[in-house]
This record gives sequence, C-alpha cells and structure tokens, in this order.
Amino acid sequence: MDISSSLLLFSLFLFAIIIILNKINGLRSSSASKTKRIENVSTHSHGPRFPQGSLGWPILGETIEFVSSAYSDHPESFMDKRRLMYGRVFKSHIFGTATIVSTDADVNKAVLQSDSTAFVPFYPKTVRELMGKSSILLINGSLHRRFHGLVGSFLKSPLLKAQIVRDMHNFLLESMDLWSEDQPVLLQDVSKNVSVLFP
Repeated sequence: MDISSSLLLFSLFLFAIIIILNKINGLRSSSASKTKRIENVSTHSHGPRFPQGSLGWPILGETIEFVSSAYSDHPESFMDKRRLMYGRVFKSHIFGTATIVSTDADVNKAVLQSDSTAFVPFYPKTVRELMGKSSILLINGSLHRRFHGLVGSFLKSPLLKAQIVRDMHNFLLESMDLWSEDQPVLLQDVSKNVSVLFP
C-alpha cells in the first residue's frame, strides 16, 4: 500500500470518526432537551410510560444483534434474552427505529384487534416501498375498518367458506402424497405454497 492510499484511508477513517462523534453529541444534546421536556410534562401530568429496555448503540441500536440472532441456531435468543431482562413487553431500537416489542399474547391480541386508532402500524421504508402505499398493511383508521368489514362480510358466505376449505383440503392431500417416507418435510416450503395459492 503506498503513502497516498494510506493517507486516503486514514482521512476517511478520521472523517467517519468525526461524523460518529457529532451524531453522538447531537443525540446527547437532543436527549437532554427531551429529558427536560419530559420532566416538565411529568410534573404537570402523567405522560406516557414506556416499558423497560435498551436502545442499544447510537444510530445502529440493536439491529446487528437482532439480525445475527435471526441467522443463528437459536433465532429466538434475541427476544428471550430481553424478555428475561425486561419482561414480556420491552423497548428496543431495530432497523433505525425505536420499537416497543411485545411477547405477551394478551397484549398482541389487543393490538391486533384494535381499530388502528390506538396503535397505528408502522413499517420500515423498504417494506412500505415494496408493498406500495395502497397496501392493506399500510392502511389504518376508518379506511381500515371499512376494508375489514368488506372482507369479513365476503368471507362469511357459507358457499365461499366451503369452496376454500375444499380447495385447501385437496391441495394438502396432493402435497402429502408427494412426501416420501424417510425424507424430511420442509414445512416452510409447504406453508409458502399454501400461502401463495390461498392468500
């Protein structure tokens, strides 16, 4: 490596360190002002209480640990570790967003059954771009209630239910006939096929 490439590498490294230190300093000053605002609010009223947890490293949060656990032999280790430390509901910082994670069935049921006024769904920018702004995942409020009602009334039809059950039953029987003895069955692949055929 010659001197010019060494200097370039060193200057890039120094530039990255300066940016990181500026970000950390900016986060500290903004968190100090937020703390001041929260203290002012909490003396006058009972503001929102957030669950215990860790936001991890500045900017990165806990994304690296979350992703690395997903590719390990125990993908549930990220959630299990935090559930044991903080309880069934905890805060984290994943994919650039502060997040509240729930591993409690009752809380999840309440969130999923809400009409999207108390809990508004949020997805990372990449998911929003992939799904499109008209995706059912991204709608909320009155439009969500209306769409939910339309789909629910459509699926209440006894004839439609019978047809869907019959088609799924036939598909699963055909899939099971293809399974050979003493061979592993890849449930993820079978589930993927079912979800593609019966969205």
